Amino acid sequence: MSLKGKNALVTGSTSGIGLAMARGFAAAGANVMLNGLGDAAEIEAIRAGVEKEFGVKALYHGANMLKPEEIRAMVGEAETKLGSVDILVCNAGIQFVSPVEDFPDEKWEQIIGINLSSVFYAIKAAVPGMKKRGGGRIINLSSAHSLVASPFKSAYVAAKHGVAGLTKTVALELAQAKITVNAIAPGYVWTPLVERQIPDTMKARNMTEEEVKKNVLLAAQPTKEFVTVEQVAGLAVYLASEAAASITGTTISMDGGWTAA
Repeated sequence: MSLKGKNALVTGSTSGIGLAMARGFAAAGANVMLNGLGDAAEIEAIRAGVEKEFGVKALYHGANMLKPEEIRAMVGEAETKLGSVDILVCNAGIQFVSPVEDFPDEKWEQIIGINLSSVFYAIKAAVPGMKKRGGGRIINLSSAHSLVASPFKSAYVAAKHGVAGLTKTVALELAQAKITVNAIAPGYVWTPLVERQIPDTMKARNMTEEEVKKNVLLAAQPTKEFVTVEQVAGLAVYLASEAAASITGTTISMDGGWTAA
């Protein structure tokens, strides 16, 4: 599944799942543009590290996913400096948990903006170039919450259901343009963000680390195992490859059986 000669843009890729996908594309031979938040020196070290380790070109753009004009500028810069955007991965996302009646208006707007609207704006900006070049791959990072709901996550669940619908719609529009559009829907993925939640949950619930993992975080996942960032990256690389040319308009679950019931 070589991606040599291809160029990938991954939003929210300075850590976690996004960085793993960017590294996966680079390992397969693609040039990459990173995007996301973090310390400037750390981001530069990550960018330079990808370039050195995999022998590809790696760029960074700090576009704010709440600002359509910055998203457009990021896609334009990727096309100019890399030569094209052959693979677009819309991964950036945030979470906030609250009962609906107490859910802050600004948090609703922020989550819908970053988790859903930014996907629309990135796709809108990238599609003309893909059409002109005769094809492309669009991969949206969704969630098990694009298929099922959990309490106190109204904005996140609404946004992820929206991503699933947007994925299907754009796939149909681009079906004859050799541009595939798919979504990956992981369950709980083992990331530093998840790991940092464990000590507080242990104290709050008087549980051991193992009990928190299996009875709280993985309660909905029958395998009782976290999805790994490398597994998500592997699926993304496959969807970006020629082997997946006939897969489009799908949301692929990677959730340890969460949505099987």
